[in-house]
This record gives sequence, structure tokens and C-alpha cells, in this order.
Amino acid sequence: MQELTHYIGGAHVKGTSGRFADVYNPATGEVQAKVPLANADEMAQAVDIAAKAQPAWAATNPQRRARVMMKFVDLLNRDMDKLAEALSREHGKTLPDAAGDVQRGLEVAEYCIGAPEMLKGDFTDGAGPGIDMYSMKQALGVTAGITPFNFPAMIPMWMFAPAIVCGNAFILKPSERDPSVPLMLAELMEEAGLPKGILQVVNGDKEAVDAILDHDVIQSIGFVGSTPIAEYIYGRGCSNGKRVQCFGGAKNHMIIMPDADMDKAADALIGAGYGAAGERCMAISVAVPVGDETADRLIEKLVPRIEKLKVGPYTGGNDVDYGPVITAAAKANILSLIESGVTQGADLVVDGRDFSLQGYEDGYFVGPHLFDNVTKEMDIYKKEIFGPVLSCVRAQSYEEAIGLAMDHEYGNGTAIFTRDGDAARDFASRINIGMVGINVPIPVPLAYHTFGGWKKSVFGDLNQHGPDAFKFYTRTKTVTSRWPSGIKEGGEFNFKPME
Repeated sequence: MQELTHYIGGAHVKGTSGRFADVYNPATGEVQAKVPLANADEMAQAVDIAAKAQPAWAATNPQRRARVMMKFVDLLNRDMDKLAEALSREHGKTLPDAAGDVQRGLEVAEYCIGAPEMLKGDFTDGAGPGIDMYSMKQALGVTAGITPFNFPAMIPMWMFAPAIVCGNAFILKPSERDPSVPLMLAELMEEAGLPKGILQVVNGDKEAVDAILDHDVIQSIGFVGSTPIAEYIYGRGCSNGKRVQCFGGAKNHMIIMPDADMDKAADALIGAGYGAAGERCMAISVAVPVGDETADRLIEKLVPRIEKLKVGPYTGGNDVDYGPVITAAAKANILSLIESGVTQGADLVVDGRDFSLQGYEDGYFVGPHLFDNVTKEMDIYKKEIFGPVLSCVRAQSYEEAIGLAMDHEYGNGTAIFTRDGDAARDFASRINIGMVGINVPIPVPLAYHTFGGWKKSVFGDLNQHGPDAFKFYTRTKTVTSRWPSGIKEGGEFNFKPME
């Protein structure tokens, strides 16, 4: 069995804690590797190496740092298929979806090539008599990121690419469930010209996380995961004086107005609700049709599309729609929530509870499910399911529909499908949710905008990637300068005798 490593100081390093976690093949349920779980001493070693390497990297001019990102993008394109296959093998998502995971991280690295422009300071000439004033954006030092299993390529790159191009060192603690791609990304960064010690990967569990939170050299922490853990990391990190941004759970609503193109709305819900087995923080898990007639038309369109979904392993061909969920525990939790929906009175229109894939009976596959007549008191509405389950909550008016999304504790993403420009403009203006789609089901911003939700989906005041990333990974220093007058009066050319 393969034994994975950490990546510390530019080399693959075996774990010394004696603790390991199993890395499964979600399609078969088999253990395919084991990953070391770092202790505080191993984390401290990585931090010490990073702290020694970072000053020279920060002193490297931004244009040269950007060239490393430029080369890194080339290498990502070169190894796209290799990265996607490794990602699918550990996560379970289809190969096209895995390639998309890498691509969306690559786009942030592309944006970071513009670092020389983004890192320019401000200058005021003549702020006072003989006084100039200017600001500098300087690196924080050693930074860290704690990333989730569902995007093992994209989210690490969303963090380390801007952190590094700003002149910081970065320690990545990826999910122990699918750690291979982060290790590969560290190798590619060094192949692109990054000095050793600037990007390190330290695998681990809560012990490693706490070591990050408590280490006084680490200046900032990024996190993506569940809301309870986001609250924990944000609270402990901030209390230790660190800059922290944490992105938590979601319950994303898509409102379908009576005038919407119902075929397009149904197609959007299929991709947004069931893609990646629903294991996306931007997945649409709640459909809100306005009016019973709209709801009936929508359900009529959804059912045959859902029943045609092909569920299988990533090796099953390009027509596989989605693969297994990440672990047996995740599968059990999803099925438990589905049972609660039935018990609490929702109509299970498409029932995938008996789904089984021949030859993969021990895999973590969950069939697609569709609930209708869901109410906001039900657990399947209140909780993030993170599985292939779509809930239909019928609203009798636009105001009721928008109220559902606005009253929910999560505020990551939302969408509206309509032909009415006035309704779309009102929705975009009023909704208290961070990312909004208008006839777009998964409104994930491109790299040059920022990604982030509202309410209990986020803790911190800056979003991921885009301009906010350069703010998060730098601190501003303002300099007020005055030079004494003297030699500007001109030189003297006459020989002066000694006095």
C-alpha cells in the first residue's frame, strides 16, 4: 500500500508522529493509501523552514514572482490529465469535473500574474511643505491554509497562489481524505521556479490544525469547510492575533418564476443540484418555484431528467454524470437526512435509496433524490445535506420565495430564473446573499472578481481571490517623507582655501 508524505523544505518527508489516516477509493470502498498525520513538532519544523525562506522571497521583485506563476500555469496545462486522474481516484468525481477543479484554480494563478499592478502602492506628492507621502503593500510573512476535500486542487490554489505572489510563504494543510493533488501542486510550483520552503504541504487532522492556530509565527489563516469548524477556526485564530478568513456551509436557493424557460431551469437544476454528487458549497439544493402551476411544470420536467442520470465511477466513461460521495460516513449522513425528510412529511418524488451499482456495491454511491412539498421546518431544508438531493419548496408569491432565501441562516449563493428584468434587478439588489445568479445556476465569480458568501457562510471581512486576496495577504505601510534642503542650490566650482 502506498504511504504518502508531507512536502517540507522542498522534499517529500515521511511522517514521524506514528499516526496515519486511510485514503479510500470512494468507488470501491477500498483503502488505496495512507497519509501521515502531523503533530505540532512537525508543523513547527515546516514553519521554521518557511520563516527562514520567506524574507528572500519577499525581497524578490513582484515581476519575478509573477513569472513563477506564469510558468506554473504552463505546467498545470501540461499535467492537466495527470492531475485530474489523481483527483478523481481519491475524490470520486468524474474526470471532466476533476479537470474543471484544476482549471478554476489555474484561473486564479493566471490572475496572480498581474501581481506587479495589484501590489502598487499610492503616492502623494507635496502633501505638505517638502513632504511626500506614500504607501507600500508588504507581505505578512508565513501564512497558512486549511482546505476541504471537495475541491482538492481549486481551493488550495485560491489560497496559495495569491499568498505566494504577494511575497509570503504558505503552509497548506489539505484534507486528509484526498491529499495527493496538493502534494503534486507543491512539486509543480517548485518546478516553476519557486524557492524551496515557500510552499509546503503538511498533512494532518485537528492536531495539525490547532498547531497552525496556535503558532505565533503564522500571520494569517484561510479555511473552507463546514460552518461549525469555520466558527472554531475563526474564533481561535483571531484570539491568537491572526488575520483569518473562514468560509462555511451553504443552503443555496434557486427561485423559478412563472415566466421562466422551464426546460432551461430544469437543466440548470440537474447540473447544479446533482453535479459532483452535490458535494459543492455552491450546489443548488433548494428549488423554489413560484406558484403551484410553476411547481407542477418544474417537477414534470425534472423527474425524467433525474431518472436518466448515470451514476458511476470516474472510469465508467464520459457519460457518467456523477460519482460516489467521499466516505461511508458521508453516505450514511445523507441517507439519514433523506429518511428524516420522509418521516417529516415531504414527498419523495424520486427515490434513490435502493440505488446499487453492480460491481461497486462497497462504494459510496448515493442515488439521486427529489423531494417536493418541503417546508422550512424540515431538517432537509435547514441542514446542508452535501449530497445528490434536491428539495422543492413551493412559494405562492415572489415575496414569499425571496423571503425563504433571505431568512435562511446561510448566505453563500442563490439564483433566479426569469424573463422579467425588473424582477431580476430587484432580486439582485435586495437579496442578502453574497453570490447571485440571474439565469445562471452556480454563480461562482471568475478569478478577477471575489468569491464569498454572507451570514453564517462566512467569517471575516474579505473574500477569496480577486482584489480581496491581495488585501488579505498583504499589510499596508504608510511612509511620510521629508528631505532637508541644501545641495539643490547647486554646486560650487571655486577652490576654497582651508579656514
